[in-house]
Amino acid sequence: MKLKIQRMYSQHQKKVRFLLAGAVNTFIGLATYPLIYLILNPWNIGYIQVLVLAQFICITFSFVSNKYFVFRTKGNLKNEYIKFFTFHGVYFLINLICLPLLVELLKLNPMIAQTLFSVAIVVSSYFWHNSITFKSINAGTK
Repeated sequence: MKLKIQRMYSQHQKKVRFLLAGAVNTFIGLATYPLIYLILNPWNIGYIQVLVLAQFICITFSFVSNKYFVFRTKGNLKNEYIKFFTFHGVYFLINLICLPLLVELLKLNPMIAQTLFSVAIVVSSYFWHNSITFKSINAGTK
């Protein structure tokens, strides 16, 4: 049994690492905004400024976990980071539009609004990464 588990892990270790990193990145992504919001709120730091800081932290953390834990690439750090950050920057720009709409128009608490938006990002990013970002990695795998 132990040998079978080891063989399965060796065949799918990148997928297992991707799932583990995804779980950690999701937790960090969902926890960072409310944590920073609560920490900076007494200083009247706006929820959009909190979003900018939280997104930078989350994207950078996600990049590090994907580069060094999941894919273990040894490529050009600067180019890889720019590509990764650019992709996630699009989500950030959408977030900059949606968060004020959710807070100002729908009168949602900023922490709840950002959590809802984060869930939408998590779900949509799975499909995007599976179909586009990591397509060559997933080619021929189920």
